[in-house]
Amino acid sequence: METMDHSTPQCGSASADDLLLIEAVNEGDVDRVQQLLEQGADANVCEESGGWTPLHNAVQSGRVDIVNLLLRYGADPHRRKKNGATPFIIAGICGDVSLLQIFLSRGANIDERDMHGFTAFMEAAEYGNVEALKFLFAKGADVNLRRETTEDKTRLKQGGATALMSAAEKGHPEVVRILLDEMKAEADARDNMGRNALIRSLLKLDCENHVEEITSVLIQYGADINVRGEGGKTPLISAVERKHTGLVQMLLSQKGIKVNDRDSEDKTALRIAVELKLREIVQLLLEKGADTKCGNLVWIAKSKYDHGLEKLLRSYEANHDTNPPAKDWLPHSACWGEALKRLHSMSRPMIGKLKIFMNDYYKIASTSEGGIYLGIYDNREVAVKVFCENSSRGRKEVSCLRDCGDHSNLLTFYGSEEHRGIWYVCVSLCEWTLEEFPNVPREEPMEKGEDKFALSVLLSIFKGVQKLHMHGYSHQNLQPPNILIDSEKAVRLADFDESIRWTEESQTVQRDLEDLGRLVLYVVNKGEIPFETLKGQNDEELLTIAPNEETKDLVHCLFSPGENVKNRLMDLLGHPFFWTWESRYRMLRDVGNESDIKVRNNKSKLLKLLQPQTHEPSRSFDQWTSKINKRVMSDMNGFYKHRKGYRDTVGDLLKFIRNIGEHINEEKNRQMKEILGDPSRYFQETFPDLVIYIYKKLKETEFRKHFPQPPPSLSVPEAAGPGGVQG
Repeated sequence: METMDHSTPQCGSASADDLLLIEAVNEGDVDRVQQLLEQGADANVCEESGGWTPLHNAVQSGRVDIVNLLLRYGADPHRRKKNGATPFIIAGICGDVSLLQIFLSRGANIDERDMHGFTAFMEAAEYGNVEALKFLFAKGADVNLRRETTEDKTRLKQGGATALMSAAEKGHPEVVRILLDEMKAEADARDNMGRNALIRSLLKLDCENHVEEITSVLIQYGADINVRGEGGKTPLISAVERKHTGLVQMLLSQKGIKVNDRDSEDKTALRIAVELKLREIVQLLLEKGADTKCGNLVWIAKSKYDHGLEKLLRSYEANHDTNPPAKDWLPHSACWGEALKRLHSMSRPMIGKLKIFMNDYYKIASTSEGGIYLGIYDNREVAVKVFCENSSRGRKEVSCLRDCGDHSNLLTFYGSEEHRGIWYVCVSLCEWTLEEFPNVPREEPMEKGEDKFALSVLLSIFKGVQKLHMHGYSHQNLQPPNILIDSEKAVRLADFDESIRWTEESQTVQRDLEDLGRLVLYVVNKGEIPFETLKGQNDEELLTIAPNEETKDLVHCLFSPGENVKNRLMDLLGHPFFWTWESRYRMLRDVGNESDIKVRNNKSKLLKLLQPQTHEPSRSFDQWTSKINKRVMSDMNGFYKHRKGYRDTVGDLLKFIRNIGEHINEEKNRQMKEILGDPSRYFQETFPDLVIYIYKKLKETEFRKHFPQPPPSLSVPEAAGPGGVQG
């Protein structure tokens, strides 16, 4: 692409005369134009919206007189609009040979391009300007030059088209013939998507009167008749989709035509013709030897009540039972397995890549717009959420899932199809909702007093919501039916059709945090308190039902997130609620191992931080020495007789916990271990508010280095799930 010496104009403020000059040119008032130029109006003034100068406008209007006048008063013949088009390129669009000659005499490059890669020659071909095309070719325009576009568009495989492709696509048979016959254009040149002029001529539906003529000429000059376009469609498949019998007949008469090629949806031309009830085209394809083993053609014809088509297909022994038996295909889902096997074996017309039967037997759940059904999309079992075409809820759902990508704690979006006003959104299929799963019977649901189920479920939920917030979305409808558990026992967030894009100033994310607080209480209470009941209670009432200090503090942080709302969940993933009892115990030991605690340096920063303030409420660890087993306390004090034993301070309690951890497994302390049992459980139960106290005192200090790192995502502990519902 040429270097743009005359860059796109930076349109600033224009004088009154400048604005009047633009108006006069647009009105074609040559006398007024001359008067304004004589008064000093800027011949290179440009419009703010598109960067049009008076010269660009004069060329578009075909006013040679005004063009010459503007040039005499200093108009730049090489100035570019905001899309990079020069007056010369616009002259190619308009097809005025005299204007093209003027700009060539002023130094225009015959193959100069705009930022989309168009030259004047390409524009003349696109707009069917035969005389301009011939003039430019005679002046040396490159007939096979390919469009060069921006780097971003090139990465998307856009660009690369030639003038021939543009003329074919726009339906200009005379231009196509001239390019091929007189100018020797390359008939089978390909754009960046691999499409030639033949496949591009079939992209538009508004040139029916010329498509046969253009196709014939392109084939005559060597265009590949089996080339593929969007969706893997060949010219033959495209001709069938356009219901163009004459074009189909022409293509079938060509040597080397591949009648059984399939598109990206695995459909042949015959399959599509049957689906569209095109009996004459079906006859042509069958006579050409089209393979009838391309779907249940007889059933398709029968389902469309076309007895004549059904009879025709049977006469060619079309397969009427091409679906494999259910036993040959095993679904992954245990919950929905039988229904999926039945759907797989059923004869159903495909909707793109999707097989679905909107029947109550295959219905997973009801929604406000159309329900959720089992489906098989691209040979993968899916849940299909059904929306009305152009549904705002559907747009929110797809936008959120696409923007947030494939995340282990969000439903995976596989794709969508539209058919007859219905939008089918295909997502990963799950087995149960959170509403049902907590009630699944489990042996020993609490391990050492720890609720591992609550920990793993809520960690996954928090990570899923954090993912949404990081991408600027708030869910707006977090509740147990919208949190699913898949066959691998992984927790996934669902139902994003109420999601909202939010900015730095938006507070819509606050609702998510409040719902998360209620979900925490719902899960830790094993679903015994209905979520609707929790929604009806105020914050103070809800805090009273938290079963422990860690839960209470986590819920409080969600209800009162402070200013850093956007990153609140990232911070809370390091909250003690998500620490195992063993990691809590390790944190207490590590803090107790600080030298200032071991030597009782009461002037140290750490001990001052840990000292309870007089206004603080009483704690379980007040007078802690009296709450430790007396035998254990006596033995431990025996090691410190010269220091008068342990004192009732937080620092000494942490030192005590550290020393227990270091020495309890020694043989001489065997009786002590028998009394205490598991130290992590003993200290958690004896001093239930100690961990959260230490956390709150040290979380904004350098001593947070002793805190456990946020854990990775977990899956739900194994349990036999019930027959579930998809939310």
